[in-house]
Amino acid sequence: MNQTGKRNTDLRLYLRLLGYVAPYWRVFALSVVAMVVFAATNPGVSALQKPLFDHALIGKDHTMLMIVPVLFVGLFAVRGLASYVSGVALHSVANKVIMDLREAMFARLLTFPSRYYDNHTTGGLISKFTYDVTQIREAATNALTVLVKDSLGVLGLLGLMLYLDWKMTLMAVVGGPFIILVVAAARRRLRARSRQAQAAMGDINQVLREVIAGQRMVKLYDGAAQETARFHRVANDNRRYNMKFAMAAVVTGPAVQLIAAVTMALIIYYAATQVQSGGLTVGDFAAFFSAMLLVLGPLKRLVGINEHVQKGLAACESIFGLMDEAGEPDGAATDIGRVRGEVEITDLSFRYHDQQPPVLDGIHIHIQPGETVALVGASGSGKTTLAHLLPRFYEHAQGTVTIDGRDIRDLSLASLRANIAMVSQDIVLFNNTVRANIAYGGSRDADEAAITAAAEAAHAMDFIRALPAGLDTVLGEGGVQLSGGQRQRIALARALLKQAPILILDEATSALDPESERQIQLALEELRHRHTCIIIAHRLSTIESADRIIVLENGRVVETGSHDELLDNNGIYTRFHAGRRTA
Repeated sequence: MNQTGKRNTDLRLYLRLLGYVAPYWRVFALSVVAMVVFAATNPGVSALQKPLFDHALIGKDHTMLMIVPVLFVGLFAVRGLASYVSGVALHSVANKVIMDLREAMFARLLTFPSRYYDNHTTGGLISKFTYDVTQIREAATNALTVLVKDSLGVLGLLGLMLYLDWKMTLMAVVGGPFIILVVAAARRRLRARSRQAQAAMGDINQVLREVIAGQRMVKLYDGAAQETARFHRVANDNRRYNMKFAMAAVVTGPAVQLIAAVTMALIIYYAATQVQSGGLTVGDFAAFFSAMLLVLGPLKRLVGINEHVQKGLAACESIFGLMDEAGEPDGAATDIGRVRGEVEITDLSFRYHDQQPPVLDGIHIHIQPGETVALVGASGSGKTTLAHLLPRFYEHAQGTVTIDGRDIRDLSLASLRANIAMVSQDIVLFNNTVRANIAYGGSRDADEAAITAAAEAAHAMDFIRALPAGLDTVLGEGGVQLSGGQRQRIALARALLKQAPILILDEATSALDPESERQIQLALEELRHRHTCIIIAHRLSTIESADRIIVLENGRVVETGSHDELLDNNGIYTRFHAGRRTA
């Protein structure tokens, strides 16, 4: 990309960022006014040097000797108040912008398809919320503070310098083009190093998350040294990129100071000759030299603003890149209402990636309302994939899937998923109460009687009553206080409370003891007439009672029928059945 295109991209990013500042323009405007007041005092501090030297000190004017110190105190009081108001107002805006960005990012995150999560690490996504967004603070607010306050300060001081001696002022601005070249040279390196540091921070978060989640396995398999080495590697990468960023940022300071020192040396020599010849008074020289020194501080900050802006723009690329990701396709607005539960799959094929072989290939299945169908087959045969296609966690490209004769791609996602409840083999419980985990989402307003009935049906109320606060017991992260079987029963209760016409059980009883499983089977027998049930299970006790069993192999339907019919066929299911019996 050429430099013009790059600048246009930077400008678009920055303007988009400022769009999040716009709602708080009143507070921001207050900060700007305070900055202007602060900047206006800069020339005053330098201007007071002239009466101090020419009248109070050299002219021995006692009245001026009393007035000048009072004016100094007054000026710095005004500066302090303006700086305080500006700082508090900007921090208020910055924190609100960060909160708004996090909320907007979170809202977008909830719309992404499953493929997005497959292709991005959890640590990398968390890093965008915890690290990248904070890098925007400098670009969104503090950089503007420097830009407004210090630019005005420099302009005011330059105006005073022009008033005192235009020739020396011209000498002072000669170094400007050289400073601009230094800043431009550092710009590209700062952005690249900031991107690398942000990516490395995502790697740190990912390693932390994996080790914390798998701490038992790390201990059992003596993996501490391996994980320590892995963490050292990602932490060291982050350190290296931050150091490279710091080196690119810090080098601009000495370079600018060297240019300023050469300029000041020339001005001092010229001014000294003017004072000796009577062209300048000592007060004029003191005021000019004071203004020139005061310019250095704002000028240094204006040069340093590039560091913060590049960090912020790199963070903007990351954050707005996430926010611009396409959400799940949901163009249709059709609301199907409550369905009867007829599911028909015709010539369905699916692959996760174009380069991979199909996971499902030419699937034909017709499920009647209220029918219980079991999907069986070896691992990798496509059972879970088929279950995930029904609620459109993934979009299929070939074939059709209909519910009550309506193509699921013509239905709104909300309408489609309102008719489906699922208990998967990966149980998700939130760090909340048992009640909130069962009565979740659309069922959150369910009364206690309904919650208790669902828990009873899932054979969960016995252990729930034994918890310290019953339904109001907080489960901890991932339901850590419960056993695997108890977590599974809470998830099953959640699905039953939803009372969706279509119920998908993907290894939903795998962690249950035989007695609990038997109780749930009895409950499901009572519920079957109200649900279309699709069951994926390896336990024979779970699948034998199904109305129909569909056997999958290598993504294809190879057998279908009742348990007894399939045994009589003496095919793949018979071998599967025999293997399970002897396992």
